[in-house]
Amino acid sequence: MARASRGPQPGGERNRLARAGRGDLFSQRMCGRYTNTAGPEELNDRFKVPITSAAGTRRYNIAPTEEVLAIVSPRGEPEARLLRWGLVPSWAHDLKGAGKLINARMETVASTPAYRSLIPKASRRALQIADGYFEWLKPEKRGEPRQPFFFQVDRGVPFAFAAVWTPAKIDGQWIASVSLLTCGAAPNRTAAAIHDRMPVILADRDAQRAWLDPRLGAEDALALCGALPASRLSARPANPAVNKAGELDAEGPALLVAP
Repeated sequence: MARASRGPQPGGERNRLARAGRGDLFSQRMCGRYTNTAGPEELNDRFKVPITSAAGTRRYNIAPTEEVLAIVSPRGEPEARLLRWGLVPSWAHDLKGAGKLINARMETVASTPAYRSLIPKASRRALQIADGYFEWLKPEKRGEPRQPFFFQVDRGVPFAFAAVWTPAKIDGQWIASVSLLTCGAAPNRTAAAIHDRMPVILADRDAQRAWLDPRLGAEDALALCGALPASRLSARPANPAVNKAGELDAEGPALLVAP
């Protein structure tokens, strides 16, 4: 297969080396990869928030620990920021284990120590921007590779994962990080055919605005969450090369279709 074009790589060489050799580990977690293939102009038009840089856009294989594009409202007005994917709690002294906190279960996000102080505050809720995500189907026989599937919403339009974020000071440097929410996939037969959980997708503008609304506490915010209707979600087999984040062939549109 011809080498896929390499898109912008957030975090540069440091992130590439950090990911090399452990792509398979992340691919086996729930929603461990996703895409944001649109450019700043399309995202600006979709979310009505100024996006002045291409950083975090035109990506086909976003992996944990990378910088990702999100919309937050720490001062009451939505703004676009780059956040590290994998929550680093505010009390953390280092980055150990942060790659494990890439998603939070909506059923326990209000009680889990790393998240419970974030979900009640609109200033700590985030819209993690995407236009697709990958999930892996378990093989029928042990030892066989998992088959990735690529999911899209409304035939490929950009959407947002419901997420929470926080800053943390590590070695004298402020790091802002994010974790997306997941829910049970049972109500969505398209998602449930591949995995028993799925990301919480806020596909409509009203839900996205409400997620960042300071008038909503934890209970009302979580009422916005749940499985997207199956009629709005599609899935197709993807290229197994998506497993290898950090390699030259692990970017580009060829990842979105099975070879």
